[in-house]
Order: sequence, then structure tokens, then C-alpha cells
Amino acid sequence: MSAGEATAQAIPRPRRLPPPLACIGLAIVAIGLIMALLGPFLARHGAGELISERPFPAASWALPFGGDHLGRDVLSRLLHAAPVTIGLALGATTVGFVIGLTVGFFTAEVRGNTDTMITWILDILVSFPPKLIALIAIAGLGSSLPILIATLGFVHAPRVARVARAVAMNISAMDFVEAARARGESVLAVMVREIWPSARRPMAVEFGLRVTFSILVLSSLSFLGLGVQPPMTDWGSMVRENMSGIFLGTPAALIPALAIGILTVGINLVIDWIGGSSGRRLTEELSR
Repeated sequence: MSAGEATAQAIPRPRRLPPPLACIGLAIVAIGLIMALLGPFLARHGAGELISERPFPAASWALPFGGDHLGRDVLSRLLHAAPVTIGLALGATTVGFVIGLTVGFFTAEVRGNTDTMITWILDILVSFPPKLIALIAIAGLGSSLPILIATLGFVHAPRVARVARAVAMNISAMDFVEAARARGESVLAVMVREIWPSARRPMAVEFGLRVTFSILVLSSLSFLGLGVQPPMTDWGSMVRENMSGIFLGTPAALIPALAIGILTVGINLVIDWIGGSSGRRLTEELSR
């Protein structure tokens, strides 16, 4: 290695700022997290507090987004529903992601007949439509919050496992992983210390995709009346409750639907940015 090459490697590369679309996505995600954490504290009224005696009151200074079909403040209910919508999506995604990540890394490391059998089972589970599985499970077991989280986690796990296995298969063939095996490291140690650090960025993209899917599926189930049940509410339930207001020209149903759309778009913008960055980083690592 020449002196010039050594000097070039010693000088740290300046970090580039995220592109404008990524900044917009990060801002949207940040606002969503703030609503999930502080939404009920920021709301001016209670989730079930009646502000008007007539349905769908018009927007005003006291009601920035108007009222719903019972005369409740739409903005306050939107803030109260944010922790349920976002919290359920994050919880279900985390459950499925942890299980799928563990299974995927394990099959990539052990290989052989175990890998073949587990991959065959994953292919069978993935072949079933996810929404159909969710509908059957919720219809049979109920729609409590633990059931919703467990059902979506079960839907996510095999899909995350397939992605994790594909990523781990590429990383497990690299020299530093082979060196860890030669040192006598256990399967768990190789998964945690060697494979996971190199797989964080591509798996972060998968986590973001799963969160988006969770938000849309939970909102769809609530819209059908199979998701979150009263007195709790989420954004999908708010759309269903105020559907009749569309014919009256009120925004009570459009506001929560718009919140769902904006949040999912923001997450996808962040995913695109991380995905492009992870692709370049992973290519550089594999070429070393």
C-alpha cells in the first residue's frame, strides 16, 4: 500500500446529509413517534368527550378538524388513537421480526437438512395470504390486543425469516465468519457477533416494510370491525365510524385516512434512503 493510499484511508469521509425526500420522511416519522408517545397529553379533549350536541360539527378554532358522528373532537381522537395504531404496529412487527430474524440466521448458519426442512415450512407459511390468516385467527380467537399482536407477528415471522436467511447466507460465507467458526465460536455467538452487525442495514429496511404493512393491515381490520374494539380506538376505526360524513362533505373520515397515508409514505421514504445506503455499504463489504 502506498503512502497516498494509507493517508486517504486514514482521513475520515465526510458524512453526507440525507436527501430532501429522506428528510421529509424522517420528519414525518418523528412526528408520528411524538404522537404515539405524547398524543393523549397533547389532546385538548378526552377521547370520548362530547363537544357538540349535533353530529359532524363544522371546523372551528375549538375544533380544528371538525367533529365526528357523535360530536367529538376529531383532532383529539386522532391524538388518542395514535398510540394504539403506531404502538400495535411496532409491537406486532417487533415480535415477528425477532422470531423471523432468529430463525433466518439459524438456518443460514446450520445449513444441511435442518435448513432444508425449516425453509420448506417457511415456504408453506408464506404461501397463505396474510390477510386471510389474520381474518381466520381473529374470527376464531377474538380481537384483543394480545391476539392482534400475536397474529400479525405470526404473519411477519416467515417472511422476515426468508429475508434474514438470504442476507445471512451471503455474510456467512465471508472470511471473518469462517475465522470465527475456526476459533470454535458457538452458533449463537456467530449469529450475534459476526452476522448481525453486517446485516443491520438491510434488515432495518425489512423492519420498516413490515411496520408499514402492520399499520395498513391493522387499519383494514379495524375498518371491517375486526380490529381494535370500543372504547379503544385507532385510525382505522375512526374511518369506519365516520364514513357517513363523506356524503355530508365533512373531513371526519378523511383526516384519519390521510394520517395513515402520510405515515406510511414517510416510512417508505426513510426505507428508500436506508435501502440505497445499505445496498452500497453491503456491496463494499462483500467486495473486500
